[in-house]
Amino acid sequence: MLALAVDTATPAVTAGLVELEQAAAGANSPDTARPRTLAVRTLVDARAHAEALTPQILECISEAGIARTDIAAVVAGIGPGPFTGLRVGMATAAAFGDALGIPVHGVCSLDALAADCAGELGPDDELLVVTDARRREVYSARYRGRRIAGPEVGKPADLDIAGATKVAGSAAHTALFDLPVLPAQTPSPAGLVQVAAPALLSGATPEPLVPMYLRRPDAVEKSYRTLDRMGA
Repeated sequence: MLALAVDTATPAVTAGLVELEQAAAGANSPDTARPRTLAVRTLVDARAHAEALTPQILECISEAGIARTDIAAVVAGIGPGPFTGLRVGMATAAAFGDALGIPVHGVCSLDALAADCAGELGPDDELLVVTDARRREVYSARYRGRRIAGPEVGKPADLDIAGATKVAGSAAHTALFDLPVLPAQTPSPAGLVQVAAPALLSGATPEPLVPMYLRRPDAVEKSYRTLDRMGA
């Protein structure tokens, strides 16, 4: 199965084409599904999501030498992430899915980062994943094979990381924790598809795309403060 994967939940704008191969006949589980990346584009620029994503997708299609109609599904990171960047990726994913008449599956972007780290974790490891939430805060989640806590947003100093043995995610924020750092900094197309693998392989109808903001967008908060000052 060929999937288009996109993520704009972090300052990175990521797009890729991933072939999802069944490693064990008849076993629809992420442990037996092997994503193989055919093409990927990543640009780290928090202000370029809208301008960069669609050209990146088209470049991946050209590099892979496939037709758009060969794509069987779209996988989109749904955050948590800042409002403006996150909605660009989700809207683009939805538009491609609608144009091609194919399902669009949303997955937690932190889960995709954790999937990228799976090969570097032992059975007793607990992984902390952190990404930039701005305002000197981070989005975070913890994993022991599966997600056991989060996603949540807060100041790094306030995180309960008891039990965590390794950390991955934003380089500026992983450095704040006294833990071994794994190299995954942003969700990869393969990680996104790995998380969606059970639904993709089973042909399950995707849930509606619902963004994980975890807090109100800044523009909405400002409008509420303006109304308060006006006595509304």
